[in-house]
Amino acid sequence: MEARDPELKKDLNATLHARGELGPEYESELVDSFLEKLDGAVDRRVRRQLAESQMVVARGSRPPGAREGCGDSFGDRYGFGIISLVLAVPLSAIGAGVAGLPGLIVSWIGIVGVNAVHGSGRAPWSRSQRGEKPRQTSEWD
Repeated sequence: MEARDPELKKDLNATLHARGELGPEYESELVDSFLEKLDGAVDRRVRRQLAESQMVVARGSRPPGAREGCGDSFGDRYGFGIISLVLAVPLSAIGAGVAGLPGLIVSWIGIVGVNAVHGSGRAPWSRSQRGEKPRQTSEWD
């Protein structure tokens, strides 16, 4: 994507020239007209980029900017860990309140275990989002 569009630059120069000829009383109409042209140009660029990324995905390859072996965004990489830490507070309180120190230890072993499985990439919920088939658990499935 170009940082400067020559067509928009020409439109801006024409708008500024028209403002100089017509005076400041027509300034809001001229600005509105230029902003409509700018919105149209932005919409075209967004549609073109969206169509290009959809074509890339439809062909089965990675969209531009996606890296091999890791999530596509901050949420994919760290969201599960953040949510599990937020939920660790009430789980710790329940575990410690019901069974004392052993309950607290068991709850944290569970939290660490779930995060370890998710981090290893072997979690069934992470494969379904990536489009992979779940692993077969037995020969009879």
